[in-house]
Amino acid sequence: MSDDLRSIRLDQFLGHAPAKVWRALTEPELVARWLMPNDFSPQVGHRFTFTTTPVKQTGFEGIVYCEVLELEPEKLLKISWSDRKHADWTVTWRLEPEGTGTRLFLDHEGFDPDDAMQQMARKIMGGGWRSMHFAAIGKVLDEL
Repeated sequence: MSDDLRSIRLDQFLGHAPAKVWRALTEPELVARWLMPNDFSPQVGHRFTFTTTPVKQTGFEGIVYCEVLELEPEKLLKISWSDRKHADWTVTWRLEPEGTGTRLFLDHEGFDPDDAMQQMARKIMGGGWRSMHFAAIGKVLDEL
């Protein structure tokens, strides 16, 4: 994870072609398998939500409000990510062909370095992206 307190920057090699990785990032039923249930549509300006288990001690109600900000098929997906209380972030996935697979880059940006709650979220989410979600997207890809 990056040393920048404003962001999480990770990358993972996936042994699948960019077109297949793109499907896992943009087909709602596949996204639900590795991230969260959603009403995503790959169109700039589309507003959608992710739903998950609320975390009462942090005030998180279990809904992430998002909007597709940028989209370049098989190369880039950038979304806003907000809980409408504490979080106002962006998440960007970039795909780069690498050998017989794809290098998937994740930039989760906008954390306030002076906000203890946001820094705790950054630490938890950084670990979650790496240990849970990258592994889960790899499993979804292997099953396609």
